[in-house]
Amino acid sequence: MKTEVPQLSIITPCFNEEESVLKCFESLRDVMSKELPGVSYEHIFADNCSTDNTVETIKSFLKSDSRVKLFVNSKNIGAPRNIYRALSRTSGLAVIPMLPADLQDPAEVIPDFYREWKAGSLIVFGQRIQRQESFVMRSLRGLYYRIIKKLASSDIPINAGEFMLIDRKVVDLLVEMRESNPYLRGLIAQVGVRSSSVNYRWGKREFGKSKATPFVLIDTAINGLVSTSRLPARITLLSGFIFSLIGVFLGVWSLLASFFSSALIGSGIPTIIVAIFFIGGIQLFFLGLIGEYVLSIHGEIRPEPGAFDLETLGFEKLEVRNRNES
Repeated sequence: MKTEVPQLSIITPCFNEEESVLKCFESLRDVMSKELPGVSYEHIFADNCSTDNTVETIKSFLKSDSRVKLFVNSKNIGAPRNIYRALSRTSGLAVIPMLPADLQDPAEVIPDFYREWKAGSLIVFGQRIQRQESFVMRSLRGLYYRIIKKLASSDIPINAGEFMLIDRKVVDLLVEMRESNPYLRGLIAQVGVRSSSVNYRWGKREFGKSKATPFVLIDTAINGLVSTSRLPARITLLSGFIFSLIGVFLGVWSLLASFFSSALIGSGIPTIIVAIFFIGGIQLFFLGLIGEYVLSIHGEIRPEPGAFDLETLGFEKLEVRNRNES
């Protein structure tokens, strides 16, 4: 008997979210039954090798709802890769790449996504117009989003994350790319198809602790920068050229000055030392930037071993989707 293809696939990535997964499941179920009663959907929990009772909690309500599906990674591969891996498991005509277990991005926005999609948008971005977080974090995020928007070769909406809706055509295209270190919001924006956005309020985390440590946030920010724009590398090239000209000018000046006043050269030694350290620091900075691009290339050419499934529940004909996995 052929299984009906759901209209929506909603992915919830998990890592040690035992306190929030049940509420996430119930919230989505209630929203769909009240706001979109005739819309079929599947709710995929992508567990990133949790060490608490997250998997057991999901199993407790999975048995009572056939729309719930679960797979467990063999190791923690990070949230972006976990979401990207889950995309190949979806079967819906449209996909929500991330409905967070903590519901900081609320399920109540999904009906608005759906209506925009039915109106013709192949990508519906969720834009966080309000954030319940500290002023410092809110300011840093806002600055980063504006930098990315200015530098990126595609139009990435400000304050947009992975909480969005994308059409099946876009999902298939993303999966075929087989990215080893995906920056999803950037990849999706680069597709360049008809899109729209829905504004919403990003809430506070009610349960557990955020897994987005400063190191994770910095790593994601750098990956986003180097994967969406060539401009930093071009700035590096231009800056190197300018500093080279300055160096040539100082060299010629020193040569000419040595013919007329040796005292002048002696008094300028501190200045030269400062210049050497300054230019050396600039060079190290740009070498580090170039290194990020090299690491990105290296990651695509020689990716590290990924994850396999420790357990899957609720999936039918999984082998069809597995052919598209990276």
